Amino acid sequence: MRLYNTLTRSEEPFAPAIDRTVRMYTCGLTVYARGHIGNFRTFICVDVLRRTLKYLLGYQVRQVMNFTDVDDRTIHGAQKAGMDLRAYTDQYIAMFREDAISLGLEQVEETPRATDEANIAAMADLVRALEKNGHTYTSDGSIYFKISTLPEYGKLAHLDHDGMKPGARVDSDTYAKEDARDFVLWKATKPN
Repeated sequence: MRLYNTLTRSEEPFAPAIDRTVRMYTCGLTVYARGHIGNFRTFICVDVLRRTLKYLLGYQVRQVMNFTDVDDRTIHGAQKAGMDLRAYTDQYIAMFREDAISLGLEQVEETPRATDEANIAAMADLVRALEKNGHTYTSDGSIYFKISTLPEYGKLAHLDHDGMKPGARVDSDTYAKEDARDFVLWKATKPN
């Protein structure tokens, strides 16, 4: 099997890094609403790849697909609905699972949530490591990743840093950034 390598921009023979186990990561839904056909197009494509690796090529597959269950949209939706955040996001995770079954998608091996205690601790540790290495700054209580401190940033996507214009992309965040290209790692606590 040959797959397209985004970094080299060429097709290359595929082989798992260790033994005959393929490890896959799929960015799952941000669970503030029911998944839509655009979301499921991605999951269907990944499912086809998963089944090809597993059933046609005989690899073991270990797939992780996360649920982002905390962001401004989930918090706002839970507040508007008068619900606890976990209960609010649980309903959309349940709908996603029902829809995935209806589409015949295979269940993946792990589906962690961003708010799982171990994941929150790991994210906090990563932010502290980035801070220690000078890759962050704080503005209005939020911690941002400063992409100018990491020349390799965007290598996989072949980003042209010289051609990127600050402010060219309007971000939905309403937080103060030093550079529009920077992104928030840890948002400040707001009232309620």
